[in-house]
Amino acid sequence: MSINSRVQKSNSNYKEPTMIRSIKLCGYRGLTLEPYVSSFQLFSNYSSAKGNANLNLPRLPVPKLNDTLSKYLKTVRPFLNDEEFVVTANLVKEFGSHGGVGVKLQSLLEKKAEKHLNWLEEWWLNSAYLEYRNPVVVFSSPGLVFPFRKFNSQHEQLQYAAKTLLAALDYKALIDEDKIPVEMMGKSPLDMAQYKKIFGTCRIPGEKRDKLSFNDSKYVTICHNNHIFHVDLWGDDNKRLSEDQIVQALKKVIELSATATSEAIGVLTSDNRDNWAEAYQALCKDQVNKRSLLDVERSLVVLCLDAPTGLWNCPDKSARQSLAAAQTIHGGGTQSNGGNRWFDKTVQFIVGADGITGLTYEHSPAEGQPIAVLTDFIINYIDQGKTSNEPASASPKEPVRLNFNVTSDISNKIKTAQKNLDRLVADLELNCFTFDRYGKNFIKSQKLSPDSYLQMAMQYAFYRLHKTPGAHYESAATRMYAGGRTETIRSCSVESVEFARTMLDERMTPKAKLDSMNKAIKAHKDYTVQALQGFGVDRHLLGLKLTAIENGIDVPKLYSDAGFHRSAHMRISTSQVACKCDGFMCYGPLVPDGYATCYNPRDNDVNFATAAFVSNPVTSCDKYRKALEQSLQDMHDVLVQNIKSKL
Repeated sequence: MSINSRVQKSNSNYKEPTMIRSIKLCGYRGLTLEPYVSSFQLFSNYSSAKGNANLNLPRLPVPKLNDTLSKYLKTVRPFLNDEEFVVTANLVKEFGSHGGVGVKLQSLLEKKAEKHLNWLEEWWLNSAYLEYRNPVVVFSSPGLVFPFRKFNSQHEQLQYAAKTLLAALDYKALIDEDKIPVEMMGKSPLDMAQYKKIFGTCRIPGEKRDKLSFNDSKYVTICHNNHIFHVDLWGDDNKRLSEDQIVQALKKVIELSATATSEAIGVLTSDNRDNWAEAYQALCKDQVNKRSLLDVERSLVVLCLDAPTGLWNCPDKSARQSLAAAQTIHGGGTQSNGGNRWFDKTVQFIVGADGITGLTYEHSPAEGQPIAVLTDFIINYIDQGKTSNEPASASPKEPVRLNFNVTSDISNKIKTAQKNLDRLVADLELNCFTFDRYGKNFIKSQKLSPDSYLQMAMQYAFYRLHKTPGAHYESAATRMYAGGRTETIRSCSVESVEFARTMLDERMTPKAKLDSMNKAIKAHKDYTVQALQGFGVDRHLLGLKLTAIENGIDVPKLYSDAGFHRSAHMRISTSQVACKCDGFMCYGPLVPDGYATCYNPRDNDVNFATAAFVSNPVTSCDKYRKALEQSLQDMHDVLVQNIKSKL
């Protein structure tokens, strides 16, 4: 996927196409692909070596050029008419012919791969994340909504927050002691380095390129009413605080920040990365500010104690889910909890006064798998009433407010960030819901892959709505390789388009519809297997393009062709994030005229989080949801009809 030409740009116009944003996201994205594993990975060479010292994982392969080009031609076919396809085919032939520039770039890439355990790793971290200049909010960082809670008092809210922190500490202890079981894909162990990087990590803004700061500490950052506090979780006697002691510390935080208004320093982290970098440098000129910034940077996690949002005034579960998604993605803007955040921390827990709980995670140092496992670990810890057996500290420390000296210049930058955040919030349409007519158990009973089935439902829904094929992004993990990250599953195929057309054709028999469905599901499943092995087309083509740029070679015409641009303009950005609990992940679209669709398939239902931009006249979350629900019902009915016909 072509990202370099976009990520180098520095502007605050959040409408610019974001084809790769967190390629997320969903790399954020997609944690498990049944029956395959699809979780993500992105770390430095240092962390990969440290986290996989005993695994001896293989190197990321460089696919064969002709294989990639042949596969690429098939993936672009749905987006081109016959004349356009001839042009693209000729460009591909020229690119891959003997003496062609593609052959030269392939040779250079293979030589680079010989010198690196993972030839893509550093390129990917920089180009997809650290050099990306649009805000992490909406465009990169996902939110993850936990099951709703009802707090009858502030004390109950703080108890839940304390339990969340204690559960996180227990989870971190398992990571530190290498007790998280090595995940497997068949007989292949997967790279586990990402687990080492979710606690203590912070993204630091910089001009043109950010950097990551990895830390290990014994305190957390608490945000309340836009104030920021340092709260130690160990006392002076080096013993961990008990639940009650943490609750008392959080009560003190609320007392210290209940009435006095504070400049919302945290809102700066929601802005365009160049704007934030400029503000960060200005803040660092003052030693008080510099110490406070460093304190947040080094903390284990951020915990946001949020003001109420009217959760239980929502008319139904879907409205509550959409409201909670907004809070975890962007905090609801400056009129809600948008300033009560520090979006640069990898893990940022949210515990709202009226029961919205969840987290926001900054995507660059870690992918979804450890976050999803963390979610279920926390929910189980709380629901099972677990407590610590460790003796409590006899000398807990008092919370410390982090002070910031705000000049008029910084104050103006805060106002700019607030305006930009509110504009983003107003433009993000969310429709989150539970499809409860059936879940993955029914799909499995038909001997079909739940992930491929749901992906084809989205293809069908998009075609139903827009009457045109939609380029469709889904992540597959390449964690079977050292430092493995993601490869793109191009879910839109010749077969998926034919499936959608067949389903919409009333003249077609149930048998014909079933056959087209099976062909589309099989095509997706086959591409998934190849992508998991590192043999998709997007990362290889990216590597060849970056090889050209790195060696002063003109970027080949292939990358400016209509076939390339249309197939990489991902109008449907998806990922499966499989939590056992009744939670779900959510994020913004990759392109202005696209949809985000994150989903959590459970035994008897599926949680969906869809998003689109209000300002785009073509897209509508409400219409997309209806199309998706109808498509899922149609597919179910076709399966049932064919069962009956066999009887």
